[in-house]
Amino acid sequence: MKKTTPGDGPVTIKKYANRRLYNTETSSYITLDHLAAMTREGRDFKVLDAKSEEDITHNILTQIIMEEEQRGQTMLPVNFLRQLIAMYGDSMQAMVPGYLEASMDSFRRNQQQFKSAVEGAFANSPFAELAKQNMAMFEAATQAFKPGVKSTSGAAPQTASSKDDEIAALKAELGRLNEKIEKLGD
Repeated sequence: MKKTTPGDGPVTIKKYANRRLYNTETSSYITLDHLAAMTREGRDFKVLDAKSEEDITHNILTQIIMEEEQRGQTMLPVNFLRQLIAMYGDSMQAMVPGYLEASMDSFRRNQQQFKSAVEGAFANSPFAELAKQNMAMFEAATQAFKPGVKSTSGAAPQTASSKDDEIAALKAELGRLNEKIEKLGD
């Protein structure tokens, strides 16, 4: 996640008392949505309180998660949240952040390995084109579940109902492709 480009190092964001966020790299005011986009792009940043210079990055990232969850794009199940809250004050509390970070890193690696394995499994075979189509649908489906991510066409983020429509269309297309595979196997 420590992917940086323009200024080689984390971008410093200052948060002022009026709740405005100022990007020192671009010399412009930004929103939490801008910070969420920077996170998705892999840009490293730190948020400092403009007056005290205290690092408040953790608080801001938590605030971004809360806003995403409130938009109806929930990713954190209620049971998980209850278990997480129960860990506060527990003797194992100090181990939780490292465990969660390692779990998420492992999840991302496995996601990439799965994609590579599926692409490689069908290379140079009659099913290569079908595999490409399935991978495109798989990627579209995973994008639909990533909050705030734009589609590959560059269109604006979809509403919940349009995402439901897209998922239904993907399921229908997957059904059609499965029928074609069955016919090829006969």
